[in-house]
Amino acid sequence: MPKNNHTSHLENQTSPYLQQHVYNPVDWYPWGDEAFKKAQDEDKMIFLSIGYSTCHWCHVMAHESFESDEVANILKDNYIAIKVDREERPDIDNVYMNVCQALTGGGGWPLTVIMTAEKKPFFAGTYFPKHTIQNRIGIIEVLMQIATLWNIERKALLEQSAVLMNHFNKMTTSKAQTQSNEFIFDTAYEALKTNFDKTYGGFSVQPKFPTPHNLLFLMRYSVSTGNKNALAMTETTLSSMYEGGIFDHVGYGFSRYATDSRWLIPHFEKMLYDNALLTIAYSEAYTLTGKVRYRDIAQKTLDYLLHDMKSPDGAFYAAQDADSEGVEGKYYVFSYTELAELLDAVELKLLKDTYNVTEHGNFEGNNILNKIGTSDKESTIEKQVIKKLYDYRQKRVPPFLDDKILASWNGLMIAALSTAGQTIDKKYLTYAEETTDFIFTHMVDDDYKLYTSYKDGKRSDSGFLQDYANMIWGLVALYKATRNITHLECAVMLCYKMILLFLDTKTMRFFMNEKDSEELPMRPKDDYDGAMPSGNSVAVMSMITLYNLTHDMKLKGIIDEAIKAFSHNVEKTPTAYMHYVSALLLYNTPHRQVVITGENQSALYEKIIKVFLPHTTVIYVDGSDRQQLLIPDVKNYPESDYLKAYVCEDYVCKYPITDEKVLMKLLIKDDTIMH
Repeated sequence: MPKNNHTSHLENQTSPYLQQHVYNPVDWYPWGDEAFKKAQDEDKMIFLSIGYSTCHWCHVMAHESFESDEVANILKDNYIAIKVDREERPDIDNVYMNVCQALTGGGGWPLTVIMTAEKKPFFAGTYFPKHTIQNRIGIIEVLMQIATLWNIERKALLEQSAVLMNHFNKMTTSKAQTQSNEFIFDTAYEALKTNFDKTYGGFSVQPKFPTPHNLLFLMRYSVSTGNKNALAMTETTLSSMYEGGIFDHVGYGFSRYATDSRWLIPHFEKMLYDNALLTIAYSEAYTLTGKVRYRDIAQKTLDYLLHDMKSPDGAFYAAQDADSEGVEGKYYVFSYTELAELLDAVELKLLKDTYNVTEHGNFEGNNILNKIGTSDKESTIEKQVIKKLYDYRQKRVPPFLDDKILASWNGLMIAALSTAGQTIDKKYLTYAEETTDFIFTHMVDDDYKLYTSYKDGKRSDSGFLQDYANMIWGLVALYKATRNITHLECAVMLCYKMILLFLDTKTMRFFMNEKDSEELPMRPKDDYDGAMPSGNSVAVMSMITLYNLTHDMKLKGIIDEAIKAFSHNVEKTPTAYMHYVSALLLYNTPHRQVVITGENQSALYEKIIKVFLPHTTVIYVDGSDRQQLLIPDVKNYPESDYLKAYVCEDYVCKYPITDEKVLMKLLIKDDTIMH
């Protein structure tokens, strides 16, 4: 980051992304009243740039344009320039990304928007080079042309903005028509099947994103219907992702996406949310199939997260950059020459045979280690060679680390650690507890108001739907794994706070931002399950999971209405809402409840929750008043000196079971493996 005597108004911001732009010659402002008032007073437009700290093309545009005095002077004369970190302000990002997609048919980051001082946009795009190159217009030409239009055709620009905002406001306030959900699961499966790559897995040609929520649905669909192909699609994808270069075979962890169909060439940045969700997917695949390969991949992913992404206080950082020393992937790849100098002949041959290393390489003359088409088994010498490469790589300049703490992504991490702790190794539960303690110490008020981000002792001003929804997901998973009633209490309180702050009682869908938050051109709702499940999808899933535990009828009423509100969009394009489809599958599948009483039954409870039973709720009666307050049904189950298990399924309850073997035989289907 080049420095000069100029510092922008970003100087006191804690966001790593905003800090990257402090010394630009562009006079950046953070999003806030000061910038908009200045634009009004000086009759200038707003130039809004949205990105995040580990975004490669954000860096490129910054170096080309925002470090340019020429660009800075044009902005200074005609615009007030605002920088926004999309990870800290997903509401702003959502509003203006929708505008970009409506105007251009696509979107991404960096996101470039030009709008009025009243926050009403009339131009949007993504990356622009400094000057026009071939068919891509340059940012200088864009800025100059729009400045001219602002002076001579302002009325036309404002009319375009008005049409856009009217369209979006109708979209967010219209009430959905109730549709049948009868065939939605088969439709979603068939859509995934149609797009499925039979050779390498995944559901697109290229680029390929992991989209773990697709895999979570397929595993649940497989269990519900007995469809073995759904599980085969999941396994092909999980195996191919690990074998490809999207998985870092030296330091572990998954990159954000692959640029090719084989998962070989990654976009090298690593995001906390991807690795958390993939940990859940691999842990569940291990539980469902019993294949230790998936367990090992989940553990390797957690090894990376705990080593590279965990803060000393217990929470997890946001992301690692793709670039090192200004070059994408430089930290991760190896030239053949340096490998030949580092390793002996036997070790080098092993890399050739097992990790597809060649003299000419597979990425700009260098090698991305991968196991495509090679042996899956790891020998002792292989582990030693990988350790040698790891130690060698540690001496390089590491990629930039975005060390802010995001509540929503840490919620996913709590869910991941809890799932792995429940199914693989209980040691992960200690880390889940530490992360939870950090969030509730630094990012939650006494009234359960949750805040989005935390860095350097400062937290953000507000929270968003995804913060609450993902934290509820994590807390419920942690309660199931530990039976610590505090986590269930916190989940319930956050759930009702979420409903209070975000639920649109007219449409029964959730807004992204709080009802008393600052005014934007529209109040956004995020429904689409992209690289990460949307706030609405996770909110519905979390409420259903909580209801299955507590039987809170008030919550049930909200769930019923939310399901009706969501369904019409989903039936049109189910693959855009796959996490919601999983929630709907949970909602529509006859639910089974198992209540365990009797002293010293903890071991049995832990044995049961190691089984993949996505449509079963297991409750261990601990006899406490706190549990009875949250789960009133447990009052109906008398204390016992010996095992009594009460199984209720499809509105029918069986006689109490007193034999562990009989209980396990009842719960476990032939195609489910218990460990």
